[in-house]
Formats: sequence, structure tokens, C-alpha cells
Amino acid sequence: RVDPAASLPKVERWRNAEAGAAVTDPRSLAAWWQGFQDPVLNRLVTQALAANRDIKAAQARVREARAMLDVAESALYPTVEFSGSGGREKRIDRIIAVPGPQGVKLVTPAANAVSGGLVARWEIDLFGGRRLEAEAAAEQAAGTAEGARAVRVGLLANLATNYLELRGIQARTGILREHIGLQQQRLRTVQALFAAGRANRSDVARQQTALRSTEALLPELLRAADVTIHRLGVLVGETPTRLQPLLAPAAPLPVAAPRLPGLLPAQLLEQRPDLRLAKRTVNATAAALGAAEAELYPRLVLSASGGFGALAVGGYPSLAETVYALGSGLSAPLFNAGRIRAGITAADARLEQSAAEYERTFLTALEDVENAYVGHRAATEQVEYWAGAEDAAATSRRDAEAFHARGATDLLSVLDARSAQLDAGDAKARAQTALAVSSVSLYRAFGGGWSVSTDPVASR
Repeated sequence: RVDPAASLPKVERWRNAEAGAAVTDPRSLAAWWQGFQDPVLNRLVTQALAANRDIKAAQARVREARAMLDVAESALYPTVEFSGSGGREKRIDRIIAVPGPQGVKLVTPAANAVSGGLVARWEIDLFGGRRLEAEAAAEQAAGTAEGARAVRVGLLANLATNYLELRGIQARTGILREHIGLQQQRLRTVQALFAAGRANRSDVARQQTALRSTEALLPELLRAADVTIHRLGVLVGETPTRLQPLLAPAAPLPVAAPRLPGLLPAQLLEQRPDLRLAKRTVNATAAALGAAEAELYPRLVLSASGGFGALAVGGYPSLAETVYALGSGLSAPLFNAGRIRAGITAADARLEQSAAEYERTFLTALEDVENAYVGHRAATEQVEYWAGAEDAAATSRRDAEAFHARGATDLLSVLDARSAQLDAGDAKARAQTALAVSSVSLYRAFGGGWSVSTDPVASR
């Protein structure tokens, strides 16, 4: 048995962790999406966990791996086989050479024969080769369960990300429609000024260009919304368009957000399924190396057999016999052209590969968490900045409306102020979406979405 974690770099804390990262119990990460307090998202998650095809395939792989473990463990126990046979024979011969048209018919009495027996065989695992093969299979089965958990973690993160992005797209679509309305109103105002001789043709053309440019943004947002709904449909195990009635009506981006996770770096080893899988792989390859080395040593096989046979001819009493045998066999490799040594070398190389992969996976996990913290902090700051910009634009709009009411400014100034506020609102909506998605990224980086106490595919 090896300790894969012994060679990992020691990291005591996160460099970019935020002060609000207060969730330190891994069990609290199991249902992180509920922190958004969005009933539709909760409904989609429930449906996805029950019907997603990747989840179903992963669960089937777990069942397959556990069945293969049973196959490997069966080699540790004796095997017993039964065989039996029975038959009846009666011969009728003709001697053609004697006088008469049909010759002479010779009838042999009927003979009935039955036999049966048991054969038992047991390989004594003197040097642990079979036990190590079973251990490797057990680690592989447990690794398959970790792979199923990884599928679950990825599914939940993808589902929440797509849902939040959809709500962000819908919010931006609403803002864009308001913007188009303002541009139309501005065009009518400029056209009225042109008719009154207070604007020229180029002013009208510029406003028409601005309107058409703004309208051109709408089809892309509508396309993005439809594509996202289609993706969500597949994630929950439905046809792409099945969720249109549920998701097409615009709904606001969730205001609430789950508390940030704050597990220590060492806790990643037990929480992230990809790290748990990599560790299982190291253990499996180490056991396989031991099994390969056991091929160098002798094998002892014990065997036993017993049976009976009976023969009855005509009406005579049957003849019966009972036989049994006990035996043992010892075999050891003498010459195999280096096959066993080459197998050991290959198994040792696979162990080195899996250990390096485990270390790489750990480093990648550290990178994921640090990047997620950086992304969340940047998104938080952007939301604050754009919220301030929107507030300032709202103040400017109110002042412009007040000046216009007193006749101190024209309507175009009011429309410009309203347009600036919408621009800031659109940027804030993008930042709010990015902030919500960054929370999902953090939980994904920490392996959130399952716990040992509630996991449906827990290793046996």
C-alpha cells in the first residue's frame, strides 16, 4: 500500500480567499444550489439527477465495476463443478451369411449406464497474488464510483451555470427592448426637428443608424436564450425544446446567493471526486504491481474429485462403483523469455504514471479554486462599480427630466440620460450574471454537490 498524498505539496491556505468564505463543513456543500433560493432551479436539479443520461451511464458503470469486483474476489475461493451422464444401449445385428431370406437376427440385451461426479479445485494464495488482484479490482470499482460523483458535480455546475446565464440574458433582453424604445422615440424627435428646420438630414440618418444598430443586437440575445434553453433541456434529460414553456417567460436573476465555500486545501483531497478517483487509481496500480510480482513465485493448487458409476445389462443386477481422488499441484515459472519481468516493469511504470497524474490533478484543483476566488472577487467589484454607475446615471436622468419640465433643456437630453442609465443597467446585469456564475465555479472547484452521508453511489 502506498500513500499518494505523501508527495503532494503542502498548502496551508488559499491566497485569494475572501473574508466571506465561511462554509467549512464539506457536508454543507452537498446542496449548494439551494442557496440561490430559486424554485425553478431546484426543480431542474431534481429532474436532472433523476433523468440525465450521463448520470444513468455513470451509474451503470458503477454496477459493472462492482460486478467485476465480484468476479475478481471469486478467485480467492474454491470452485466446485458437477458432471453427470446417462444412456441406454440396445444392439440388433443380422448375420447375412446363414441360410434364409433375412439371415439370422441377433439381439443384444439392453444396457443402462449412469455416472456422475464432483470436482473441487482451490488455488492457495501463498504469496498474495490473487488477493492483490482482488484489491486492485476493489480500488477500480471505488474509482468508478468517484467518476460517477464527478459526473454529478459537473452536471450540477453546468445546469446552474446555464440557468443563471439564461436569466441574465433575459434581463439584458428586457433592457435592450427599453433601449430600442428610447431610440425610436429619439428618431421621432429628430424627425420632428428636421421637419421644423431645426435639424438636418444627417442628424436623421445618424439616429436611424443608431436605432438599427441597437435593433441588430436583439436577434443574438434571443438566439442565445433559445440555445441555453435547449442545453438545459438536454441536461435534465428532456428533448431540447421541452422546457420552452417553463423557461421562455422572463424571470429575474436570483438575488440570493449561496455562502462562499471556505474549505482548507487539504480538505480538497476528500471532497473533489477527481482527486479521490486519482487516489484510487494509484492504489489500484500499486496492487496490480504487487500481483505482477507474485507471478514470480510458485502456485499451489489443491484438488479433490469424487463420483459414481452404474451399469445394468438386461435383467441382471447392476454393477456400481464409487471413486474419489485427492491431489495437489505445485507450479513455478522457470523460463518465459522475460514475460513476467517485463510485466512487472510495465506495472511499475503505470504506478509512476498514476502517481504523477494524482499530483497533477491536485495542482489543477488548487488552480481551479484560486481562479474561482479571483473570478468571484473581480465580479463582485464589477457589480459594485456598475451599480454606482447606474445610480449616477439615474441621478443624471432625474436632473435632466427636471430641467426639461422647467424648459431648461430639450427632450433629446432627457432621452440621452435615460439611454446612459440603460447602458449602465445592461453592464450591471452582465456583471451580476458573472457574479452568480462565479459562485457556481467556486462550488465546482471545491467538488460541491455530494456528501458521503447522502451519496447514492457511495463505494461499498
